[in-house]
Amino acid sequence: MRTAAAAACLVLGLGLLGGAAAGSWLTGDDTAQAATGKDFSEARGLWHSVPVDEIFPRTLRGEGAGPGGADRTWIRIAVAPDSGCARAFDPLLARALSPVGCERLLRATYTDATSSTVTTVGLVITEADAAGMKDLRARFEDEGLAARRDLMPRPYAAKGTVAEDFGDAQRGAWTVRVLTDVPAVVYAVTGFTDGRDVDEPQPAERATEEDATAAPAQAGLGHDAAGVADRVERGFREAAAPEDSA
Repeated sequence: MRTAAAAACLVLGLGLLGGAAAGSWLTGDDTAQAATGKDFSEARGLWHSVPVDEIFPRTLRGEGAGPGGADRTWIRIAVAPDSGCARAFDPLLARALSPVGCERLLRATYTDATSSTVTTVGLVITEADAAGMKDLRARFEDEGLAARRDLMPRPYAAKGTVAEDFGDAQRGAWTVRVLTDVPAVVYAVTGFTDGRDVDEPQPAERATEEDATAAPAQAGLGHDAAGVADRVERGFREAAAPEDSA
């Protein structure tokens, strides 16, 4: 599945740095090649064979991904050890995701080029098949779960970094995406590096609208959450793509 050279590279969970990647805004599942059957099962095992820099690159670049079409750059400052999902989410979000199970949780935290915002991005590798992922996606869409403040993801506040004060009260914008072409849920949550509380957190979809005036929108937190999640989502999809489609 992977060459010997790739196997020798750093793998997810070691938290070591290296590599870089660039990307553009994603357009969603409709343009992705679905992984089903054997490919779907193989994608579930990527967490222990794919180099960390392939999923969580050291630098993410977003041309036109900021407010007003400004360019954005995000720098990785920490990678969490891979783990299960126990105690990783608020209880309600954990319950909402429980139908698809949790094979592994992968997380990293990025800061913007000015070190004023921090974004934790996560990949929940699920135990579900394609039908299970479609059912969960439908529920999230029908019930508007991704926009509920009581279902915000938790940050990974790495000690000794600008994210060490990034706690639950500092969450400003977030996104949660249930993928259906690979067994994964991608999420991102963003806050400020100065540790300030955010009274009016907003889902990224709302915080990136032109008429949004709340603090998270004005500071570009919604763009950070969406931009980082977009690029990690695409990286995982590319890693899961069958060799003959690459």
